[in-house]
Amino acid sequence: MKFKILKSTIFKSVSHLHGIVDKKNTLPILSNILIEAKDNSLVLSSTDMDISIIERLNCDILEEGSTTINSQIFYDIIRKLDDNSEIEVISNNGKILTIRSSGSRFSLSCLPKEDYPIIEQNNEDNINIKINSTTLSKLIDKTRFAISNEETRYFLNGLYFNLNNESEKTLLTLVGTDGHRLAKFSFPLENKIEKLCGVIIPKKTINELSKLLSETDQEIEILISSTKIVFLINNLVLISKLIDGNFPDYKRVIPEENNNVLELNRENLLSAVDRVSTVVNEKSPVIKLKLLKDQINLNTANNDNSTATEDLSAHYNGDEFEIGFNSKYVMDIVNNLEDEIISINFKDSSSPIIAQEKSNPNLVYVLMPMRV
Repeated sequence: MKFKILKSTIFKSVSHLHGIVDKKNTLPILSNILIEAKDNSLVLSSTDMDISIIERLNCDILEEGSTTINSQIFYDIIRKLDDNSEIEVISNNGKILTIRSSGSRFSLSCLPKEDYPIIEQNNEDNINIKINSTTLSKLIDKTRFAISNEETRYFLNGLYFNLNNESEKTLLTLVGTDGHRLAKFSFPLENKIEKLCGVIIPKKTINELSKLLSETDQEIEILISSTKIVFLINNLVLISKLIDGNFPDYKRVIPEENNNVLELNRENLLSAVDRVSTVVNEKSPVIKLKLLKDQINLNTANNDNSTATEDLSAHYNGDEFEIGFNSKYVMDIVNNLEDEIISINFKDSSSPIIAQEKSNPNLVYVLMPMRV
């Protein structure tokens, strides 16, 4: 195998692949990426057996061949070479990989291609959808913060990816929840899809996908089967296993009788919560909201009797009561809303709230209260 390629071209691709390699893997071959020079292009692949990335690059193939190389070492070498340099890569027998660039030369030990796992896309009857990459990126960014990190509830360790027909359109809805908060964002697809589904995409896949989507602004294709989801992005393919479990019925979690409506300036609320949260700690993360006529009072206290309080003007004519929340969860939700004025709907001091903005009614946040 022998090829020449610009650093700027290969480094971007190696960065994509390096992100999913499991650094603690007990199988040495899974610490490697697969390099194949064939059909006048370079194909790079990596996998952790749950997520796989395959990317095809155009370059000057002088001799076809293949091998695997340690991802961390290969990534570090390419990263440290001059930005505008051309790189020559040679492997005569698949056991040693030589990298040359300017005055630098590296000889690296390899593992044979035959030891590398075969990465397969499902040949099942896939559901096929197309969506703009920027749109999907926004759907993910507004919901992924609510994904649970508790491994005991594994079915919450990812985003729920749901296709549902309403009227004449198919709605793509992404939902994340950890049992304390819920984020739901829906988007109507251009074409109605007859075959519908609801699948759970693992958090690691969501994080890697988010990085890839941020680099492009064009239509991408998504293929969904019963066990895998495939994203086709330019010359890159991301393949991921799905979480095998049942996602909770999120529609039952969203309150329908929250008639006490608070409207206030988003930035003012964010700043006030940030200030009074200075005295909270992990043992007592509660921030209390006292709802009064056209005003709210924020107050906190911690275990050593430190306190903070702040009054905010707001539009509110509902029942007066006090309710408590995890201060970090409040910050996460308010940070992800964008309107100047946001609305928060309450029922009483022990029921979940809904936070929304008028410009984006398809984005809904639900937050459970804490005891005060």
